[in-house]
Amino acid sequence: MKETLKPGIRYEHKFTVPGSKTVPALYPEAEEFQVMPEVFATGFLVGLLEWTCIKAVIPHIDWPREQTVGIHIDASHEAATPPGLEITVVTELTQVKGKKLVFNVEAHDGVDLISKGRHVRFVINKEQFDTRLSKKIK
Repeated sequence: MKETLKPGIRYEHKFTVPGSKTVPALYPEAEEFQVMPEVFATGFLVGLLEWTCIKAVIPHIDWPREQTVGIHIDASHEAATPPGLEITVVTELTQVKGKKLVFNVEAHDGVDLISKGRHVRFVINKEQFDTRLSKKIK
């Protein structure tokens, strides 16, 4: 981690919703999802919030040796977004507690606020993480 990894880091990321990120695409094997509306899925929203937080800190860690993994998410999904709309996600790093990073997250689709909340990530050493993970699958 670099000395620049401090509260106050803000990052904005834009993403246009494709049809492949709608509820029916979330789990194609789930019949229940197949009959649901073709709107941006909450599962993909969570991934978009994570992606934005990752992009925010890459310049402030020794990427790719150091990476971050999500350990908590508390975010709303307040409005439906159809494919074709552009989502803007804004994150702000609010706390650095050792290797634990706390972010405020917010997303807007150009019409509605679609998400607001908090996301926590943890800085890892990728090689050490992979070694521990490999022991789990033996």
